[in-house]
Amino acid sequence: MIKTRITAVTLALSMMGAVSCFAANAHIGTWKTNEAKSKQAPGMGKTNTVTYAEKKDQLQVTVDGADKDGKPTHGVWMGTTDGKAYKVKGNLSWDAMAYKMVDDHTYDITAMKNGKVAWTGRTTVSKDGKTRTLNMSGTGADGKKFKAKNVYDRA
Repeated sequence: MIKTRITAVTLALSMMGAVSCFAANAHIGTWKTNEAKSKQAPGMGKTNTVTYAEKKDQLQVTVDGADKDGKPTHGVWMGTTDGKAYKVKGNLSWDAMAYKMVDDHTYDITAMKNGKVAWTGRTTVSKDGKTRTLNMSGTGADGKKFKAKNVYDRA
């Protein structure tokens, strides 16, 4: 009888631990730029949509938009949120990114081009899960420093 209770309690605690390890990622889904609330970085073009998806033990981030000349851009990053840089496939103005999880609603991001930091930012999903905000700063292709704020609505 005691062994049964101990086994049941152990199993229940193990299940609670497993469930908390797989808590929902607030970023998962598709986000559309809210241009009225955003301040785009000069010379970087604009992002139209960002989609976050879980692929096995990795995060996939797909970015679609337009470059500074209006030509379509598309990029896919796949990696883990361990703060290490992983390559970006596509034609974005950066070729690698590092994501580091701050909490269940926030990531710190570093975007790189040819091994140099292009910009850094923090993306946070609102508590209600309807809005995602990316505050970023960096140095543009023209060598000038910039700050930008991109606001996204859940699609």
